[in-house]
Amino acid sequence: MQPPRFDLAGLADRFGLELRGDGGTLIEGVGTLAGARAGQLGFLANPRYRAELAGTAASAVVVSAQDAADCPVPCLVAKSPYVAFAKIAALFEPVPAAAPGVHASAAIDPSAHVDPAAQVGPFCSIGARSRIGAGAVLGPGCVVGDDCEVGPGSVLVARVTLVARVRLGARVRVHTGAVLGADGFGLAMDGGHWIKVPQLGGVVVGDDCEIGANTCIDRGAIEDTVLEQDVRLDNLIQIGHNVRIGAHSALAGCVAVAGSARIGAYCLVGGGAGIAGHLEICDRVTVTAMSLVTQSITAPGEYSSGMPVQESRLWRRNGARFRQLDQLARKIGALSKD
Repeated sequence: MQPPRFDLAGLADRFGLELRGDGGTLIEGVGTLAGARAGQLGFLANPRYRAELAGTAASAVVVSAQDAADCPVPCLVAKSPYVAFAKIAALFEPVPAAAPGVHASAAIDPSAHVDPAAQVGPFCSIGARSRIGAGAVLGPGCVVGDDCEVGPGSVLVARVTLVARVRLGARVRVHTGAVLGADGFGLAMDGGHWIKVPQLGGVVVGDDCEIGANTCIDRGAIEDTVLEQDVRLDNLIQIGHNVRIGAHSALAGCVAVAGSARIGAYCLVGGGAGIAGHLEICDRVTVTAMSLVTQSITAPGEYSSGMPVQESRLWRRNGARFRQLDQLARKIGALSKD
């Protein structure tokens, strides 16, 4: 199959971009400024790569207005070059068309409903009273437990497990190995040993969400764990029971959110960050990578607690001094009273 080809003028018109240079330039792929070759489209979104613009071998580049004059090849000028590049790059992503039907090896409970326009792949299992919407795709080895719903146009890539009482909205994409609706970590100490607290809630995922590979979202203890619309979760994330994540928020890999935390809309959480349970983070908060949030955040902005990397000898000295901070603070406090 021949790769798709687009002329630069057509791309400019299609995505509402300003064209500078030869509109007949043909584009048949995308690449970075340093790695692109003839026939490919590059992009400049981060100023740290500006030095690579002059020597790029790309046939065209997506740039901001302030960088357009320095571009040595035809360019598309965008308010947000990264957004424009993402939309154009999607034209070159091969996406196989769904083939409606149920594979012969799939096991479907008689009380379940699979829309005729859905695709159920090999070795899938669908439990009692579950529903699979029109245009939904269940890839190989997916398990949909009892009382679940997969909304129209949603995709479970492969080996995804919806344990029980999981409801996915429209156009949700869940990547390989993710588990939604497992038991929340509910325990009570009784006479020196743990007893399990029943997890009676479910998981609700809004429209247009994406959930990364091997991410786990626990079902609620009583009420549901909720992801509002257009939430994006990276790989290897843990979302505890009864968490609620507001619309359009994005969490990077290895984030852990403890039970009953509330994260607002348009929040960004960097990789490896931890969020303690039973707290609230307001809208439009950024938590930087490896930070630990132990109290509620009530004002929008950027928050950090992780220590940036430094040479080990310096880190050990600072660590020793950190243990002396309380003593030093007391001495300074005493001096200030004199």
